[in-house]
Amino acid sequence: MTQALVHHLGSTIRDLRKEAGMSQIVFGEKCGFYQTYLSRIENGGANPTINAIEVIAKALGLSFFELLDLVKLRIEQASLR
Repeated sequence: MTQALVHHLGSTIRDLRKEAGMSQIVFGEKCGFYQTYLSRIENGGANPTINAIEVIAKALGLSFFELLDLVKLRIEQASLR
């Protein structure tokens, strides 16, 4: 993944998690990941696997493709600025 994609994926996950009212600790428990790993994903410091993205999407109540569509939308919006 490009660094821009990793960044937008992470920020999208962070915003959706916050909108759902979950802390990183609670979200990590829901996903089965350590809070530190989720923090790295949200801050663009980790390149998650497809399986990890699918687990995260499900924990957010989304499908894998719905999450990626939201990331794509953010990338398109950022390119218009």
